[in-house]
Amino acid sequence: MSRNYSQRKPSEYNFFRKIFTMITCSFVYALYYKIVCNLKIEGRENVPKKGFFIVASNHVSAVDPFLMVDAVQRPIAYMAKKELFETKSGRFFLNLLGAFAVNREKLEVSTIKTAIGIKQTDWLLGLFPQGTREIDGNMDNISRGFAAIAKTTKSDILPVCITGARKDERKAFRGHIKIKIGKPIPYMEDTHEMVNIWIQKMSELSREES
Repeated sequence: MSRNYSQRKPSEYNFFRKIFTMITCSFVYALYYKIVCNLKIEGRENVPKKGFFIVASNHVSAVDPFLMVDAVQRPIAYMAKKELFETKSGRFFLNLLGAFAVNREKLEVSTIKTAIGIKQTDWLLGLFPQGTREIDGNMDNISRGFAAIAKTTKSDILPVCITGARKDERKAFRGHIKIKIGKPIPYMEDTHEMVNIWIQKMSELSREES
């Protein structure tokens, strides 16, 4: 990997990437799953109309990032584990979508700089506090780095819960994918409190879907 994809400049989140991202996510992925798996989105009224915020969701499948963009109807720059950039196809696609590589073991300076840069654009920052996919709904393995990013960028956090999107659940014309958007969690200095509130909100959203 000749290029370092762990840090991006605000200028990279340009009109071309925005159009490519919105078309790919809304008119390819989301449209497909609306037809094939009855994708439903609830809580769009909770999405702030303007300004920067962090989209923090549970992670159950590889299609989650694409469906989230359609859910909030804004381009989202996702933090992706650096291993995904090791293949040419992965680098090509993730690069077009504006994703950037992160170290799952620790929060690095490049991640903070990229997040601050994204705030200067009309994009949002998206991440999965669980880090990796949790197919059983477990909310114990939470990385608290997302709250540190929210504190550094002084940003609210939008909790989003997705259900029915696991690979074994996405059965043609029998699956039911639902995305539930909660009310934003206001920025606060206490990162532990932000994490605890996010976990509570996610628990509430998931119970509503059970």
